Amino acid sequence: MRQRINPERKATLARCAVVVGAIVGMTSTYAQDSPLGMTIATKGAAKGIPACISCHGPNGEGNAAAGFPRLAGLSAAYLSAQLAEFATGQRKSPVMQPFSRLMTLDDRNAVADYFSKLPAPVGNIAEDPGKIKPSDTGAWLATRGRWSSGLPACAQCHGPGGVGVGETFPPLAGQPAAYISGQLHGWKTGARPPGPMALMPVIASKLSDADIAAVADYYGGEASAGVAPTKVSK
Repeated sequence: MRQRINPERKATLARCAVVVGAIVGMTSTYAQDSPLGMTIATKGAAKGIPACISCHGPNGEGNAAAGFPRLAGLSAAYLSAQLAEFATGQRKSPVMQPFSRLMTLDDRNAVADYFSKLPAPVGNIAEDPGKIKPSDTGAWLATRGRWSSGLPACAQCHGPGGVGVGETFPPLAGQPAAYISGQLHGWKTGARPPGPMALMPVIASKLSDADIAAVADYYGGEASAGVAPTKVSK
C-alpha cells in the first residue's frame, strides 16, 4: 500500500529540496567563476601550495580554535592585497609567507575571487548602542569608542555589527577572537603594515591588552571563553 505523506511534511521536504538545490547551484557558480581559485583553495597546487581550506575551513569560515581567520565573504581586493603583502614580506607570517611567495599574481587574484564569492557566516547582530553599558568594554569600544583618549568606535570604519565597509575595511564579526587580538597586537608593536591611511597603528596604540581582549571577544563571539591576548601573525 502506498504511504501517504501529510501536507505539512510534504511542504517541508519541498523547502529542503529548494535549499539543497540552491547550495549545489552556488557551489557550481563559484567553480565556474573561479576554477583556478577553487582548485588552489580546495586542493592546493603541485608547486607546493597546500589547500587553503586545510587551515581556513571547508567553507572559508576560519578556525577559531587555531586562530586562522575566515576568508569567506571578504572583498577580493582586500584578500589579494593581503596575499601580496605576505609575498613581499610587508606582512609577516611564518605560515603564509612561504605559500604566498609560490603563488603568481593570477593565483592570488583567483583565490581571492573564489573566497570573496563564498557566503559569509552569520556574525554578530548590530546592537543598540543605547543599551550597552560602559562596563561591557568590548561592546562599548566597538560601538562608541573612547573619545576621552581620542579612540573612535570600531563601527565607524568597520560598519555596524562589524559587517565591513567596502574593500578597505574588512568584516570583523565572526573572525576568531585570537586572530583579531593578534592583529591588534601586531599593529601596536609595528609587526603588521599600517594599512589604509595608517589608521590602525594609531588605534591599537590607544588600546590596553585588556581592551584588545575585550574587543576581540566581542567580535569573535567568544566572550564566555575569555580569550587572552595573543600575538597571532597569520
